[in-house]
Amino acid sequence: MKLCEITQAHPHKGSKIHRRGLAKKKGGIGQHVTKVVTRTFEPNLKKRRIWVSELKKFVTVKLTMRALKTVTKNGAYATLKSAGVI
Repeated sequence: MKLCEITQAHPHKGSKIHRRGLAKKKGGIGQHVTKVVTRTFEPNLKKRRIWVSELKKFVTVKLTMRALKTVTKNGAYATLKSAGVI
């Protein structure tokens, strides 16, 4: 499953609205909704090797880019420890 090990971000369901016609402000007669289709919003997951200086080794984690900013800000050991990865 696509899941961030730090923030627990996962895919969410949503919808996309299909429209037809030219907008009134562009000179048309207005847009009309023809269908609402479901879609999924996927988290921006990457697999990264993070150096943990307290353990003196690399730890491979699957995380979102937002979580990578958190690791950079708060430190690798503290973030991974609070998330329960190490």
